[in-house]
Amino acid sequence: MCALPLAAAAVTAPRIQLQLLCRGLAAAMSTARPLKSVDYEVFGRVQGVCFRMYTEDEARKIGVVGWVKNTSKGTVTGQVQGPEEKVNSMKSWLSNVGSPSSRIDRTTFSNEKTISKLEYSNFTIRY
Repeated sequence: MCALPLAAAAVTAPRIQLQLLCRGLAAAMSTARPLKSVDYEVFGRVQGVCFRMYTEDEARKIGVVGWVKNTSKGTVTGQVQGPEEKVNSMKSWLSNVGSPSSRIDRTTFSNEKTISKLEYSNFTIRY
C-alpha cells in the first residue's frame, strides 16, 4: 500500500529538481554579462616574433575565444569573442603588450558588436 505514494514521489522529485535547475539557469542567464565580438588588426613588427602563439596563450588565459592569423601585408588579424570585460582585457593586450620580441605600432578594432552566443569554442591560430 505504501508503494504507490513512494512511486509517485520518485517520479515527481526529479521533475521538481529539473524545474528548479531550469529556473536557476534562466536567472543566471538574465544576469549574465553581455557577450562581445570584435575584429582586430595589429600593425608593427608582429610577424616572425611568435605573436600568434603568444596571442593564443593570452586569449586562453583571459578566457576569450576566436582566432588569429598572419596577413600577406605583414600584420596580424583576428577576432575575439567573450564577456565584455574579458574582450576589453584582450584588446588592451593586443594594443600594448604582444609577444616579447614584437613592436606594436598600432592596433585597429572594427565590427565590435554585442552577440547572443559565442561562435567559437576556443581560441585558435589560423594559417
